[in-house]
Amino acid sequence: MKPQFLAAAMAIALAGCASQSTVTAPQKTTKTAVTQGSQLIQRALADGLYEMALSPQSDALYVASAEGFKDVQGGAVYKLDPTSLKTLGMTHTDLKNFATALSADGKTLYVTHSLDGGISALNTADGKVKARLLFPERNEKGMPYGARQILLHNSTLYVGAVADPALIWVVDANTLKPKTRIKNTGKWMTGLHYSENTERLYAANGGGEILVINPRNNRIEKRWKPLGEKPALLLNIAEDGETGRLFVTDNSKAKTTLVLDIHSGKVLKQLDIGDSLGVVFNPKRHEIYVSQRDSGKVLSLDATSYSVKKSWDLPPNPNSLLLSADGQTLYVTVKQAFNKDHSTRAPDNVVRIDLKN
Repeated sequence: MKPQFLAAAMAIALAGCASQSTVTAPQKTTKTAVTQGSQLIQRALADGLYEMALSPQSDALYVASAEGFKDVQGGAVYKLDPTSLKTLGMTHTDLKNFATALSADGKTLYVTHSLDGGISALNTADGKVKARLLFPERNEKGMPYGARQILLHNSTLYVGAVADPALIWVVDANTLKPKTRIKNTGKWMTGLHYSENTERLYAANGGGEILVINPRNNRIEKRWKPLGEKPALLLNIAEDGETGRLFVTDNSKAKTTLVLDIHSGKVLKQLDIGDSLGVVFNPKRHEIYVSQRDSGKVLSLDATSYSVKKSWDLPPNPNSLLLSADGQTLYVTVKQAFNKDHSTRAPDNVVRIDLKN
């Protein structure tokens, strides 16, 4: 995320029953263009695309959209064919959508509303919003804390707040009722990751910290600052469970990808690949994928040597990454640059990359 959008649009990235909006999307979002090659399909879909989720059966790709930020109320969630990227369904929402989490059975999609400080649960069978929770916290200007990342573990939702000081909301995933809050989490909660190996939650923040949290009691057990006192705004996290490595990105300050020991937080390697936003580890192909918002590229790295195996040019601003369960398909949202009035010149894109080719 660009620094000027961190209080709102970084909360954007980047997280009672809801009424549904009937606002018609701008005309340009209905004129979708699809380009195909031997390896990738790219579709111009809509304004304000952010995170994605893939159904357990791999028969639907859900894309959260904030839609436009100028003179457009509400957002949408698109249901796409994961192979062709054609639209299968669509839910209009009265709030803007950013981060996503999908239940293990694929029946419920959770989305964050960063600008309004809340989350909603959608029924994937019919696309209806069935529950919503708006958090009461406000900053010194009276604005809601931005609900950025959302993580589902053991019927519990963890939602990071972009605030200073920040916190993590802990919510019952079945009822959408608050359970507790994890406080003292530093400045701007960004990335969230749960490790099956260590049974710990790892949280990144804008103060350059990684917090190690025990989800059994929601206590912060360790605080790592891998770059010491150097300025860092850590964003997203991925894990190689076999070797015990965490991959952590920084797109704003250090502009790097850090490789950390998952047990000690020791820096094993600092990858000098430039600005880094999204990160995914692929155990099936032993590769690391990194989106580079500023340079307009997505990189594939060898997970042992860290050398760049392949680079895809996806201008202007590749954002979120999602890997299929079989490790053979990578999905990317590609954002357009914002004008000064927060409008864009074209719709954002969804890209499907066939990693086998």
